Amino acid sequence: MLVNAILSNLNKMICQLKHHGIFLRKPSLGRTLTFAPLRIRYFHCCKPAHCLKLESSVTGSRVSRVVRTEAQDVLFDYLHCTRSLDLTDAEHMSKNSPHFLQKLLSEVENEQDVTRSLSKFLRYNPINEFEPFFESLGLNPSEVSALLPRNLIFLSDDCALIENYRVLYDYGIARSRIGRMYKEVQAIFRCDFGVLGSKFRAYEELGLSRSTVIKLVSCCPRLLVGGVNSEFVIVLDRLRGLGFENDWIGAYLSGKSSYNWQRMHDTIDFLEKLGYSEEQMSFLFKTYPELLFEGSGKKVYVLVGWLLKLGLKMKEVLSLFLQNPKILSKKCAKNLWQAVGFLFEIGMEVEDIARMVFSHVQLLCSYSLKSPETVLKSLKVGREDLCQFLKEDPPALLSLASKSKTNSMEHATSHNASKHFEKTTFLLRLGYVENSDEMLKAQKLFRGRGDQLQERFDCLVQAGLDCNVVSNMIKQAPSVLNQTKYVIEKKIDCLRNCLGYPLQSVVAFPSYLCYDMERIDLRFSMYAWLRDKGAAKSNLSLSTILACSDARFVKYFVDVHPEGPAQWERLRKSLH
Repeated sequence: MLVNAILSNLNKMICQLKHHGIFLRKPSLGRTLTFAPLRIRYFHCCKPAHCLKLESSVTGSRVSRVVRTEAQDVLFDYLHCTRSLDLTDAEHMSKNSPHFLQKLLSEVENEQDVTRSLSKFLRYNPINEFEPFFESLGLNPSEVSALLPRNLIFLSDDCALIENYRVLYDYGIARSRIGRMYKEVQAIFRCDFGVLGSKFRAYEELGLSRSTVIKLVSCCPRLLVGGVNSEFVIVLDRLRGLGFENDWIGAYLSGKSSYNWQRMHDTIDFLEKLGYSEEQMSFLFKTYPELLFEGSGKKVYVLVGWLLKLGLKMKEVLSLFLQNPKILSKKCAKNLWQAVGFLFEIGMEVEDIARMVFSHVQLLCSYSLKSPETVLKSLKVGREDLCQFLKEDPPALLSLASKSKTNSMEHATSHNASKHFEKTTFLLRLGYVENSDEMLKAQKLFRGRGDQLQERFDCLVQAGLDCNVVSNMIKQAPSVLNQTKYVIEKKIDCLRNCLGYPLQSVVAFPSYLCYDMERIDLRFSMYAWLRDKGAAKSNLSLSTILACSDARFVKYFVDVHPEGPAQWERLRKSLH
């Protein structure tokens, strides 16, 4: 009876997922908006604004910083002094509506006096204040045009909008999120005076902190429509029952996601019916919070349905989840899906795959695999042979197909551990903190054994650089130590004796040591020839000559002299 109830519940959930567009994404319906024509008086010209001749320095694709600043000041003065908008709102609108400002500048004829011309234009032509207002809230021009109210151009004519906007901003919600909230749920901005503030207080009375409420309503603005959302309250109560603090939920909310609280509640119920105890669910959500917050629990249903379709029975799925809760995590589920796909591609029967998943799920979840073609090519065997071999020895899949050599040969020899210790010791001497994120990144960036890295480091010190200076150089350009001691010594010798630069010049540009000798020889030979001809300044920095692209180098170091292109070709041929 329990299994039938779970199956019935699963079918219901999958139907709900389909109903909510999980498997088929339907386009959202939009409504056609019409705009009342607005008559505008023009000056200096009888043509409409879009027919005016535009001056390139003012209305081109790029506006100079001086012109932009002047236009912002004029717009601020108009909004604050003429239209009596709040000072902070007027300032934010004038500085964060570049597209509207560009449109406004297109009406300016006199590029020499933007302030006077734009002020005069605004004196006779009132603007639609909703345009810079919505754009300053983070909406793009196409979104703004679809949201403009009919027959209104002054913000003061929409008192409810401005009042609720200020309540949201004063509570601590970022202006960029307010724009998204308006686009998604305009009903919030139609609340009567004092209503929106009372809704915030209602959520705080549930035991949530102000910062959590801010995150919550920013991600789920529909929570502010009507009374306190009952589905959210149920989820919060269930999480409390599992031992979570009230504000735990706030740490995993993302402004880029939307949340279905009913589905979250159903997910908790579903796991409970699968046989998870409160302690197990608590551990599961603490370890893998994405189960609830990525897709609001959708992945649980998808994974269960997928395993049932593969041929496992509900009792077996239940057993898998209870014994290996980590298979519900995003990474493990992805690895499992990839492994099943691998087995399908080599021709393994569905029954055999289901048997392997049930018996070796932990193995299949652990690592990402190479493609079947790569494995077959490296082993020089056919699909049937590989399939038969894996049926007889499933754990061999890891050693044959795992992408990670370190994972498949983990702790194989103490020599590997010794090499890791040597590199870690060297990085600690450089100033990296043990077990930090920077240390993990450095382990990947620096190639070679610890003694080899130390030898290359000492090479730079012995050349005449201070030890601390070398440490800073290496952190700026880690690939310096990925070269052999011989190559580093050769480049330092070239710098001093061939190019004529002091050793200290690499301190400002340590990446010099990372460029290949062919690039160094070719570019500095061309620079030396150009300098002898009097067409280039002396003592240009290493970065000026080496760091620019080939096209830029040709433009500034080859084409500047009539004989430059011919000399460039001669140098290229001589070095090849």
